[in-house]
Amino acid sequence: MTIVSIKRAWPGDDAALAAVGAATFLETFAGLVDGAHILAHCAREHAAGRYAEWLASPDYALWLAVAEPGAAPVGYAMLAPPQNMPVAEPRKDDLEIKRIYVLSRFHGTGAGIALMDAALAEAKARMAGRVLIGVKDDNARAIAFYRKSGFEDAGTRTFSVGGGTYSDLLFAKPL
Repeated sequence: MTIVSIKRAWPGDDAALAAVGAATFLETFAGLVDGAHILAHCAREHAAGRYAEWLASPDYALWLAVAEPGAAPVGYAMLAPPQNMPVAEPRKDDLEIKRIYVLSRFHGTGAGIALMDAALAEAKARMAGRVLIGVKDDNARAIAFYRKSGFEDAGTRTFSVGGGTYSDLLFAKPL
């Protein structure tokens, strides 16, 4: 069985984050979103330069899940200030788990739980009162994982990829 460990991402980890970010986005949305639009989205939103910006900002915290041996990136998470989170009662002490993905081959290894634990611990250290997260409304596996992790329904939103509009469910977890 492959062992997956979690490491805090720092400047210089941008290429690893970009690779696993694009790979997990493609794996998650292939067949649901037009392929050309997925590629354009990944080129823009999962570029190493985007991750380098986030890694350089004290407002963001990122982690990599890596498979051993070899430390290949197989998942990641990002904690950030909330963006486009239309919850009923936004709070100044809210933070958002903006991204949390693990390649499907590594589901069941504990990587998702470990990434979630790292993000929640960091949110507590930053004195957040609540953590928010959004998920595509038909992603039953992720929805079950968030509910099992103590998140509760908090609203909905729409997002666009390649001209298509999709629905997210929003969840909140008091800390």
